[in-house]
Amino acid sequence: MSIIKKIDEMIEERSLLKHPFYQMWSDGKLTQVSLAGYSKEYFQLVKAVPKFMTPIIENAPETVVSELIENQQEESDHIKPWISFAGELGISEDELISYSGTSKTNKAVSDLTALMDTFEGGACAMYAFEKEIPKISQTKLDGLAEFYELTSHDATEYFTLHTEADIRHAASWRNILEKSSTDTSNLIEIADKSISAQNLLLDSCYEEYC
Repeated sequence: MSIIKKIDEMIEERSLLKHPFYQMWSDGKLTQVSLAGYSKEYFQLVKAVPKFMTPIIENAPETVVSELIENQQEESDHIKPWISFAGELGISEDELISYSGTSKTNKAVSDLTALMDTFEGGACAMYAFEKEIPKISQTKLDGLAEFYELTSHDATEYFTLHTEADIRHAASWRNILEKSSTDTSNLIEIADKSISAQNLLLDSCYEEYC
């Protein structure tokens, strides 16, 4: 079995869409307070993603550097739409920027950060992070429209962008992994840790706001 197929199976088996928090989102059972709290916790990850990529790019071969820098710039550009989303939920930019996250949220971001210290390992962690985001983003958009009456540009732009952007980003990481010389078992372990950290962040939201 190829490394990509194995990681894809892991992502599907432990899909974030199976997490209780996202199931409540899809079932229309979250409150405004839950969504607002989520916007503050997940912002800790949104603003960290461009930083995740810095050590990967520093260790990357010249052939892929420009592509990864473009992806990193896109991730930086996505911070503002998240601030707009939080604003639609009643969280001001000042409140969002000054908020520092729960201990579990911060551990999740820290755990992901720790996986980014090599080129191929970081690519693997990012693939395990970004592969499912287009599907998750569409599911969130559907829930926001159907149950929460959040359909404005400010409320939806972040998720609309991610239904498309992360298809391209995941393809970049997949191309790197397909040429990888890193031990497969090591990459599987990194993917597993990436998926665990993502679920931990949702644990934080569920325990704090549901």
